[in-house]
Amino acid sequence: MAENANRRNLLRDAALEVLSAEGSRGLTHRAVDGAAGVPAGTAKNYFPTRDALLAAVAERCLELFRQAGTLPTGVTGPTGREGFAALLRALLEEATGPGRRRVLAYLELHGEASRKPWLGEVLAEISAMDFATMERLQRSAGFDVTPQRARVVTMAVHAAVVDLLAHPRGVPNGAGLDDLGAFVGGLLDVVYPRSSGGG
Repeated sequence: MAENANRRNLLRDAALEVLSAEGSRGLTHRAVDGAAGVPAGTAKNYFPTRDALLAAVAERCLELFRQAGTLPTGVTGPTGREGFAALLRALLEEATGPGRRRVLAYLELHGEASRKPWLGEVLAEISAMDFATMERLQRSAGFDVTPQRARVVTMAVHAAVVDLLAHPRGVPNGAGLDDLGAFVGGLLDVVYPRSSGGG
């Protein structure tokens, strides 16, 4: 039983790797077998259909999100404006650095979810956790939080992650993401102006 669970986890991680590296079209049972280093047909035994493979990756993304929350390893809740700005910058660096593989797979799942409502239900759970956590962190930093303000900050960070992942290195970034510190500081100044008690 434990061996089966270990093999299943190996295959789920391999499927996530394939999805992030090859995109949605590259997610096949054969590719997952190859990435996991297991005999041909193994992935199909555990996840008989392509939808089952997608569900396995979504399930794994949800587990990883629950383990890590929205905080990079070693980062605790922020204190004050500068602390929260540092946290946002760390999140962007994590998503485009050590967490890149997971984020790319997550974005690929979103494309699939536009055609598969059942998959969107799993992603909606991740999204709800993300928004709730980000609102809590903004409150803990001392901002004058409203749900709308918290959502604006969260959505801006999401959009920044997508742009950073897709933007070619060495090409000027029109969104101002060449300087993450300035981008984050400007975002907070707009949403939480200092004169209005914004942290």
